[in-house]
Order: sequence, then structure tokens, then C-alpha cells
Amino acid sequence: MDTSPTLPGPSAPASRRPPGTGGPRPEATGERGLVLGRYRLVRRLGAGGFGAVWLGHDERLDREVAVKVVPRAPGEALRAGPGSDRAQREALAAARLNHPAVVTLYEAGADDDAHYLISELVGGPTLAELMAVGALSDRDVARIGLALVGALEHAHGRRVIHRDVKPQNVIVPDRPHEPAAVAKLTDFGIARLVGDDPLTRTGDVVGTLAYMAPEQAEGRRVGPEADLYALALVLYEALVGDHPVRGAGPAATARRLGAVLPSLGRARRDLPPSLVTAIDRGLRPAPEERGTLADLRAGLEAAESGLSDEGGTLPLVRPRRRPIPGAGRLAAGVAAGALAAVATTLGPLPVASAPAVSAAVGALVVALPRLGWLGATATTVGWLAVGAPASPGLALVVAAGLLACPLGLPRAGRLWSAPAAAPLLGLVGLASAFPALAGQAPTVRRRAALGALGAWWLALGQALLGRGLYLPVAPGLLPRAEWHGSLVAAARHALWPAVQGGAPVLALVWAAGAVVLPVLVRGRWLAADLVGAGAWAAGLAAAGAAATAGLAHGHGSATSTGAVLAAVAAAGLALLLRWRGPRATARYGPEPPLDAASRW
Repeated sequence: MDTSPTLPGPSAPASRRPPGTGGPRPEATGERGLVLGRYRLVRRLGAGGFGAVWLGHDERLDREVAVKVVPRAPGEALRAGPGSDRAQREALAAARLNHPAVVTLYEAGADDDAHYLISELVGGPTLAELMAVGALSDRDVARIGLALVGALEHAHGRRVIHRDVKPQNVIVPDRPHEPAAVAKLTDFGIARLVGDDPLTRTGDVVGTLAYMAPEQAEGRRVGPEADLYALALVLYEALVGDHPVRGAGPAATARRLGAVLPSLGRARRDLPPSLVTAIDRGLRPAPEERGTLADLRAGLEAAESGLSDEGGTLPLVRPRRRPIPGAGRLAAGVAAGALAAVATTLGPLPVASAPAVSAAVGALVVALPRLGWLGATATTVGWLAVGAPASPGLALVVAAGLLACPLGLPRAGRLWSAPAAAPLLGLVGLASAFPALAGQAPTVRRRAALGALGAWWLALGQALLGRGLYLPVAPGLLPRAEWHGSLVAAARHALWPAVQGGAPVLALVWAAGAVVLPVLVRGRWLAADLVGAGAWAAGLAAAGAAATAGLAHGHGSATSTGAVLAAVAAAGLALLLRWRGPRATARYGPEPPLDAASRW
């Protein structure tokens, strides 16, 4: 059963509602409109299978609260019954808990018409609402998962099993006051107190079918493993965008319960193996094979720093600056336009002026990042190959650089122009600072690919210019005029020297440097990040020098006197990019106004 509140339409007047349809009758609230003698019901925020949630005002302490109203069944009066049992059990379970990731219960009581649970009022959407609009990055999901692991560990330590963990029962506060409070678990109404009699008779099933552990769906007694299963399922759904159990209807869903689910890694090959392993283990049908919440926590913590922040909107531990809409596309368009302008100076006479070509390519990439890039690449290579005069050798070298980007970053069209920064930095002697830029990519795979592509573009830039930018100049490299008109000459005197000059080795070094940068420079403590950035830059410079030491056939070696300056620039850039956002001590603006999206 789904007990999560949903925003209702306009409610019927209270005086016309029969008992049990969402709130107390007017006479039940007393002449001053109060319940339990102190809480005034202001407006209904949502309704679920067992009752309604109201915005209330505590007249005694002058504060806003959430009032959950569980109406008595018609004719129940004050005698004990299912509604009474549920409300009392919810109050007893929630009263045992005091954790930042659990909604705090203030008071419980009853009158002739309903049972009331008074709790803190938490402003923010549910996890289900955020998932529905794609408002979560992978890192957001991991942080929410860590908060919920903490909530469940706290509950299980007090012998409370939730039994209904699902996105609708998770609130993501607008203003979390600490990392452990970035999500709050609600509705312990069907929780079973370990050692007590279950809320329902043996064989009864309580919970939400799509998130039930197999043993729970079969009506067997459940333990912490059932909550672990449900949480792993919630995280799977949030990361993939699809629920692996839910079918077209209840019957189809029930048939999938207890089946071995497809691995998270099949749907998301870019996720860290530690996270995939932890979630897959938590979803095993047999409770004794799922491991523990500590295992899930370890997987989330190990993967968090390497997960993508792309698309995230949550003000979590240190919220990022709000992204400017379309900024990524605009930057990609500007970079692609600049590359197009440079390309017009390399080959045949262009059919239009460089500014016109740049503007056209830039606009195309802004509108269609990937298709625009591929179209501009094909046009540029074709123009170089068959223009007047034809430069097939030059077309080969340019194609080797341009086509490597979609191959290395197949789903990141906005990053395809980024490797061009490597030869540009090389022109001013700061090529080794490029991994600091590559290290800002959102995932491990993209960071590694971007670092390697930067090394490749640097080598090709040296071939086009005929001089060293960072790597040694290998024997056989000839000026562009000697090979631009021949495919064979270009392969022999441009591409092969680029490989001999150490591009593959440097690609490995830069890829590794980009991958580990977020681990060493995390944006949490400046002193630690200063040490981490310094160690990272020094290690990167040493690795680059060692990797190319035996290749110094000419000038431009990585061991040049500019290496120290480049290392300092790399460290400074890494710090600047990580600490460019607002600080944690002043990360929240004014309290947002309470609206109908607030949840208990």
C-alpha cells in the first residue's frame, strides 16, 4: 500500500466530509479549531492510504508543525481497532528514533474522530518527485543513500524495522543543516518493533509491493535485510531511471518478486565497480546473502568522489553554484567556432571569411552539440582533402584529432572541443596544467578520456607546428609543407613521430592524473587541499618527466626549466576550479517560503 502524501486537488469543505475521509470534523477540533488542545490545522498538504498530512501551527510554542491525521473507521469511536493499533505503533516506533535523517516526532494523541501524530515540518520535495524530473546527479544519489543508510542503521540499532522504504517516503530538505540530513526518512507507521508481535496477523503483507523484499511479500517475518533490499532498490532506480521489479500491473510486479535482478552494471557501465557490487549484493533474493548496511555504506563512500555531479540541483554538503542554463552548450559552441577559425588558416582558401565560418560552426554546435561537431568535422576534413589546393595529408592529421573526441567521449558532445586547450597551454609553456582541467569532468571515465585526448592533441599540435610544446620532438618530424599533400607522407612524418614522441605514455600519465585529482583535492578543507594539490602537481610533473626522459631526441622535453612553473600552475588551477563555488559557511540563502510542496 502506498502511504506517501500526494498533493490533492481542492478539498471539499470539512463540514461536508464524512468521518475517515482526510481530517477531523469541525466539532472534533474544539471551538477554537484546535486538535489535542494546541495544534491548529491550517491547510492540508497531502493524503495517503491511511490519512492526511496537514500544515499545523503549535499555539503553545508558536511554531509550524506537520499533523498526520489517521481517521477512525466509521463506528470505531474510542474503542481499540486497526486504526488505533497503527497510530500507536507508529508513535512508539518513531519515538525511539532521534537521527538527522529521520523525521522527528513531537507528540501523538487521539480524540473521538482521529489519531494525530505531530512532527517537525520539513520543507522539500520527495525523492520520488526529484527522480521524476531528473533533478539528481549520481553524486546526489550517493549522498542521499548515505543519509538513508545512517537512518536505517539508527533505527535497526533501536530494534525498529521500517518495512516501507521507497522514494515517496524520503524527503530531500531544501535546507539540510549537515551531510547526514540531506534526506529524511518518513512514515514508520508500518514499522515492526523487533521482538514485538507484528502489526498484522501472520501471513498478512504490509508495505509497497514494488519495493518489498521477497520474504516480506511472502508474509514471513522480516528483519533489517528487508530494509536493505528496499534501499538498494531505491538507489538502483534513482541511478538507472527505471525500476527493475515494477511491472505493468500488480500481478506482473508480483511475478517478478524473488527473481534475480539484472546487474546495475549492465544498465550503467560507467558506475564504479564498488557501487555496482554493493547494490547488486543488496538486491539478492536470499536475505542472508545481502550483506549489511555497512557493506552498502562502504560501497557508496568508495564511489562518491568519482561519481558525476552533472545534472545535480541539491544543496548538499557544499552546493555548487547554480549552473547557467545552456552554459555548457554555449562554451562548446564558442570552442568549436574557434577551432573552425583556426582550421581555415591551415588548408585551401576558404569559401567564406573566418568569422563567418566560426559563427556558423559555433551556432550549429550550440543547437546540436554532437551532430553539429560531427557535421563540422566531416565538412572540414572533406574541404582539406579536396579543396584547391588539395591537402589530403593535412586532412588525415586533422581527422586523427577531431574524430578521436567522439570515440573517446561518445556521450559528452559538450567536451569534444576541450582537448584543444592542451596545445594552447603548451604554447605558453603550461601544457602540464591540462590534467587539472580534465580532472573537473564528472565521471572517472570522462576524466581519463579527456586527459588522454589532451595528450594526443598536444602531440598533433606539435606535428602541425613542427616544434615541441611539451613532448620531445621525435626524429622524422618534418615541417607541414613537406607532408600536407600526401597521405603516406603525413602518416610517416607527422602521425608516426607523434607516437614516437611519447604521446601514448603521456596519455596514460595525464589520464591517471585527471582520475585521481578529485580524490586529492575535494573542496572541503583548504589546508588539506593545498597539500593534496601540491602533491598531485609534483607527482604529475615527475611522472611526465620520467615517462618522456628516454625520448628526448630534441628540444621540448618535459624536463625543461618551465616544468616547475607548469607544476605550480597545475596546482593553482586545480585549487581554483575546486574552490570556485560559495563556501560551506555561507552556503544557504534566506529561508524559502513554505508552500504546498512541503512534506512531512
